[in-house]
Amino acid sequence: MTTQSAAIPAFRPAASGPALTASALVTLIAAATIAGAWFFQLVLEILPCPLCLEQRYAYYLAIPVGVLTVLAARSGAPRSLLLAGLAILALATLANAGLGTYHAGVEWGLWKGPTDCSGPVVNLGNAADLLSKLDTVKVVRCDEVQWRFLGLSLAGYNVLVSLLMAAIAAWGFVATAKMRPGPSTAPGRTARHIPPRRSTR
Repeated sequence: MTTQSAAIPAFRPAASGPALTASALVTLIAAATIAGAWFFQLVLEILPCPLCLEQRYAYYLAIPVGVLTVLAARSGAPRSLLLAGLAILALATLANAGLGTYHAGVEWGLWKGPTDCSGPVVNLGNAADLLSKLDTVKVVRCDEVQWRFLGLSLAGYNVLVSLLMAAIAAWGFVATAKMRPGPSTAPGRTARHIPPRRSTR
């Protein structure tokens, strides 16, 4: 007579450790950066130019996508869903680094910027129209630096922050893709046991 028993643990489909860490870090960095941008605008009264506003779009995208990826990782979502979230974060922040580089080059005079906020001022109309516009509109130019620290403008710091977030998201993507899902017991669940089997000869 023999007795045979085994435990079959619950199976988690994706390795969520790197995805959770990377998405959480990107979310925190993005939230802190956009909060700093609004601090400069509302408290220090450093108004953003059109290119500055465009560089905020990536942060407005990264925060909700990062939060959703964190929640997905914590709930043991499929690996493909985590990889999709990390890919969006990496691509969005990398593209934003490119936009920041373009803006910094405009500030340094390396290339021309958008005609609506840089270059020579043209088409001012008559003197009366110009004076009335100057009384109501504050033109924020893309090729004039309003604030620098250690030689870098806000556009330059945006490049560094965006590259950092892109690197973190890329690390999370690669690490998650390389990890092999293994058997593990999901939180709040216990292993299922096969009842003993008895056999006679």
